[in-house]
Amino acid sequence: MVAAVALSAVRPYSWFTWLLEVAPILIGVPVLVLTHRRFPLTTLVYVLLAFHCLVLALGAHYTYARVPIGFWGDFDRNWFDRFAHFVQGFVPAMLVREILVRRTPLRAGGWLFTLVTSVCLAVSACYELVEWLGAVLAGGAATDFLGTQGDPWDTQWDMFLALCGAVVAQLILSRRHDRELSDL
Repeated sequence: MVAAVALSAVRPYSWFTWLLEVAPILIGVPVLVLTHRRFPLTTLVYVLLAFHCLVLALGAHYTYARVPIGFWGDFDRNWFDRFAHFVQGFVPAMLVREILVRRTPLRAGGWLFTLVTSVCLAVSACYELVEWLGAVLAGGAATDFLGTQGDPWDTQWDMFLALCGAVVAQLILSRRHDRELSDL
């Protein structure tokens, strides 16, 4: 993770955008390091968080609208941004699920699924508000951070894809996650 962030800092497209995009890593990694002994996470969640850091670092280096691997097919936009917002729901869903299972009386089932999904939607909405605030405060300098690529529905798409990511993660990873939780 550290190497990916360091590489992403080598001549990024925009330093301002880079800093905004890697901020979750710069905040989250120290929190994970500081809490590792008291509250170690499952291997699954650590691997997913590392993957999410790679996605964030790549998007930070190029900006999400310019990531080279996002230009495929006959589309009007770079799809890496859409993928990153799916990941923004997918990965946090498993982290939130782990915290709720380990720190609350909730167990696998409808309430856990609903609360995890709701928290992921709330995080996505908060991120969209941060983007909006960035645009208000920085004006045109925030264009790359917003990454709307001319889509007036970009904010809604971002939240919808985070929702899809949260649902898919829980549907395909819950059993494995439960096994790893029982091994802790």
